[in-house]
Amino acid sequence: MADDDALRRDLLWRIEARRASIQAYLRGHRPRTRHRATITVVLSSLAALFTAGPALGGETFAQSVQNSLGLASDSYVWRTLCFLTLLVSIASAILVNLGKASDEVAKLSSAEAASTELEGLTGLLQYGRVSVEDGAKLYQQYIVKIPFVDDLPNTAPPAAWQTQYAALPPVPGPYAPSPPQGQYPPSPPQG
Repeated sequence: MADDDALRRDLLWRIEARRASIQAYLRGHRPRTRHRATITVVLSSLAALFTAGPALGGETFAQSVQNSLGLASDSYVWRTLCFLTLLVSIASAILVNLGKASDEVAKLSSAEAASTELEGLTGLLQYGRVSVEDGAKLYQQYIVKIPFVDDLPNTAPPAAWQTQYAALPPVPGPYAPSPPQGQYPPSPPQG
């Protein structure tokens, strides 16, 4: 029974360490993905804006821009707008394809799902609703979905964690009634 409790504590620590790695990954990658999406939308909007004047105003638009800027020919207006549209369209296409190539959105979704699954597994292990052996199998199934999340450095369990979980009472067998509220210490704070 003591070995089972030690294995349970070790598995709980591993789960929390992996969840901390996932949270670090999400903190680092969410903003970058959002920025890339925002820039892509802005560039696509600029491409539409650069073509809106000529598309809606035609020669009248080109003539009025030529007169207001004092240009010798309205072809400068057309060429400038076409060139600007070309530049922002290329930049937008590059950003979209970079996002698809690295599949950041799918990775973020997988990491968030794995974190939630691991959180649920922590509860199941703490309250004895799953055996250590089954918990270890579930842990492996969950983390195999996120091979792109690296472990954080310093993977030794902190002393506070060892002390906190060393005081855990023996876990009741599977499907036993849940222990009273407050019997188990709360999870350690996330990094």
